[in-house]
Amino acid sequence: MEEMNGQHPGLTGLTNLGNTCYMNAVLQCLCSVPRLAEYFLSGKYKAALHEENSESAAAFGCLMSEMWLGGLDCVSPEGFHAVLEKRYPTFSTRTQQDAQEFLICVLTELHEALKKSSRRRCIPRAKGSRERIIETSIITELFEGQLSYDITCLECKTTTARSESFTFLSLPIPSKQTCSLQDCLEHFFQQDTLTSSNQIHCCSCGTKQDATVKTSISKAPQIIIFHLKRFECEGKRQRKLVTDIHYPLSDLDLSPYSSRLFCKDTEYSLHAVVNHSGLLNYGHYTAFCKHSVTKNWYSFDDEEITKIPNSAVQTHQTQTAYLLFYACQAFSAPIKNLTMENQE
Repeated sequence: MEEMNGQHPGLTGLTNLGNTCYMNAVLQCLCSVPRLAEYFLSGKYKAALHEENSESAAAFGCLMSEMWLGGLDCVSPEGFHAVLEKRYPTFSTRTQQDAQEFLICVLTELHEALKKSSRRRCIPRAKGSRERIIETSIITELFEGQLSYDITCLECKTTTARSESFTFLSLPIPSKQTCSLQDCLEHFFQQDTLTSSNQIHCCSCGTKQDATVKTSISKAPQIIIFHLKRFECEGKRQRKLVTDIHYPLSDLDLSPYSSRLFCKDTEYSLHAVVNHSGLLNYGHYTAFCKHSVTKNWYSFDDEEITKIPNSAVQTHQTQTAYLLFYACQAFSAPIKNLTMENQE
């Protein structure tokens, strides 16, 4: 393995501001997403900024430029962190925080700063039609998908459908020493039965009834994020699961969990990983990212960047993988051309 800081655009370390490795790992993963990087490096985001929520996206854009175009081995994310902690005081302290919670906050802030609204006409069950407001942004275009829930009354067999948007899927980990990502997905999408206090109110029966719920993906995002639920709470007892979870580098097929084909290519390739080593309340976050120009994998540990072989992505950190970023294999972006143009 060899250290690679500064040799290519986008290979830039991030200063640890004091227990901010969780932030650095997430930022490295987001800044390595080609389409997101292209959007900010090209300056397209400036035209979409809302004046009242512009600080976070502007700071993120500056950080993205420093990491891709600054030509430095390492930069400080202090400017972005300072903006975000105003909105989320939890991140103002120099104590370890959860990378998944930080990711949610970043995606929310960027969406709010860059969203645009449009009206879409929908036809309800009753006669007539009505309009609803749809808010979209580069974040929803890349990361937002939709789950469909088919709920079947066990008394009258009537099935109703409900949907819910998501930007990541929190996958339970089976009680094993070792398992695969597919095992986690099977566990997440398995059919559930609702009984006792979880009964549904069936409109056809007019009363509460037992029911089954089948979950599927009705719309998959271009970038799908899996949150592996390693941190478990049972009453006052808390623990971290160190299960070996094996995940593929490519050809992850989501069609078995889909209610219909959601893109031409239903297979996904691994793009980035956030790792957590250590215990529940004390540990360290690092990231693995595939570089869109060199097509190589790199380990990002705050200021330090190391080129790693493909095999290391799958074998060295299977007990620590926490967030997995997969990109649809039909999805690509001209990040290589953009970086070359900016260097000339």
